[in-house]
Amino acid sequence: MKLVLFIIALLSSLLFGSCNSEPSLQKYFVENTENKNFIALDISSNILDVDKAKLTTAQSEALQSFDKINVLAFKLDDKNKSQFEAERAKVNLILKDPKYQQLMKFSSGKQGASVTYVGSDDHINEFVFFANKNDAGFAVVRVLGKDMNPTHIMNMISVLKESKIDLEQLKPLQELIKK
Repeated sequence: MKLVLFIIALLSSLLFGSCNSEPSLQKYFVENTENKNFIALDISSNILDVDKAKLTTAQSEALQSFDKINVLAFKLDDKNKSQFEAERAKVNLILKDPKYQQLMKFSSGKQGASVTYVGSDDHINEFVFFANKNDAGFAVVRVLGKDMNPTHIMNMISVLKESKIDLEQLKPLQELIKK
């Protein structure tokens, strides 16, 4: 009987104890994807229509390290100002977790932005761009990949400039900007 109780207690602790209740950006994205004040967008790497033969070695490495981009944007209006403040505070709290290492931050009164990353300097799994404007809302952009580094991001920007982006994937974001 004691053995049965021990096994039940052990299984319970494994099942329920291993669940991490700490906030994370992944959880935040999942929780708010269906919220009417947010627009969520997943952009796959195939949005970039590039001629891979014309890429430099550095650009090719950057493209191979890139997996996808997740965007979650909160559109501020007259009715949701208090929710905007609460949601922005949640994101700021999540980004204060030590796993998010800050690359840069800027603020100018009514607007601000930050760039953080998860991983080590040469093995970054996630870049996070967080931008907010007191009269418009905020956006969180997660760039996910494998073994990225800051140089890869700069090279990805040059790839973006040369690509023929499939704008169909960006339609939901364009709708948010129009409102």
